[in-house]
Amino acid sequence: MSTLMKTDLKNLTQEQLIAFVVSLGQPAFRAKQIMGWLYRPEITEFSQMTDLAKVFRSILEENAYISHFASPILEKAADGCVKFGFRLHDDNIVEAVLIPEPDRNTLCISSQVGCAMGCSFCLTGTMGFKRNLTPAEIVNQICAARDYLLAEPKEKLIGPDRVTNVVYMGMGEPLNNLDNVLASLSIITEQKGLDLTPRRITVSTCGIVPKLRELGEKSTVNLAISLHAVDDATRRKLMPINDRYSIDDLLAACRDFPMPKRKRIMFEYILLKGINDSDHDAMELARKLKGIPCKINLLPYNESPTLPYRSPGMERLMAFQKILLDAHFTVFIRNSRGSDISAACGQLATKSSIEKELGSC
Repeated sequence: MSTLMKTDLKNLTQEQLIAFVVSLGQPAFRAKQIMGWLYRPEITEFSQMTDLAKVFRSILEENAYISHFASPILEKAADGCVKFGFRLHDDNIVEAVLIPEPDRNTLCISSQVGCAMGCSFCLTGTMGFKRNLTPAEIVNQICAARDYLLAEPKEKLIGPDRVTNVVYMGMGEPLNNLDNVLASLSIITEQKGLDLTPRRITVSTCGIVPKLRELGEKSTVNLAISLHAVDDATRRKLMPINDRYSIDDLLAACRDFPMPKRKRIMFEYILLKGINDSDHDAMELARKLKGIPCKINLLPYNESPTLPYRSPGMERLMAFQKILLDAHFTVFIRNSRGSDISAACGQLATKSSIEKELGSC
């Protein structure tokens, strides 16, 4: 039977896997056995699941398969970042970026092929939207990065030999693919799945207001909001989503976001020279965020020759940060990583050498 007629088990949460196993006439506990195998390194065949009866393995072979990303194309940056290019079954391409540090490995993953949001400063937006990724296609990005780290000689690693943190900040708008994102989060945090703690996972959104509360009610991962402007006129030019949901609407949803005590929302703010980087912008940002439990992440713009924006420079960035610090906010400046391989924030667009190499395969 073709895989088109079979079920990809990596698309299933543990509850869904139980229902699938029961539909095959098997006891529910078999699902936990299968889940315990699916996300181990190098498990790609049911024959490797040695504690399952041969008859049951044959039934699984007839009705299901285990997807994985074989031989992703890699680009390595001078600072140690690694960009992965994955060709999907329909020849679409998505990218993920591994950002290693001595105490952690953060993987930036994609949730869609392309993006419909059309943010004017983002190269991914120039691709347009192609389709949503399935839960398996989301989770397999993490599996591939894990396998890469396990295969690397220990002396070459900057950080641990595993993925410790995951951010949904790659290609696409996660809340426009919320059902599949929630399924992937269930698998990622399941002990028999990839066993990551929710506090090390962040979902970033440009602000799909009606979906925010659902994310908070169905998951306890961290929330990041791509804000990037303090007035509607500026944000509308940068981010067309502001035509549907104003800044005040978005911040009202943030105030209403279900969140445990001591947890905070991260507001992402890219500084664009002469557009949103003035002292007035910083003071207005402080005023608008007052009362929201939050942190602020300032990002110097990663310049692209095909887009008209410029970085304001470190002096302006520091002045902007000081105003926010004086207003008693926690403010970080995110270091740009992987820009030499177009792996930095806003640069994922499959127009790199990854696409050229994949295209020749």
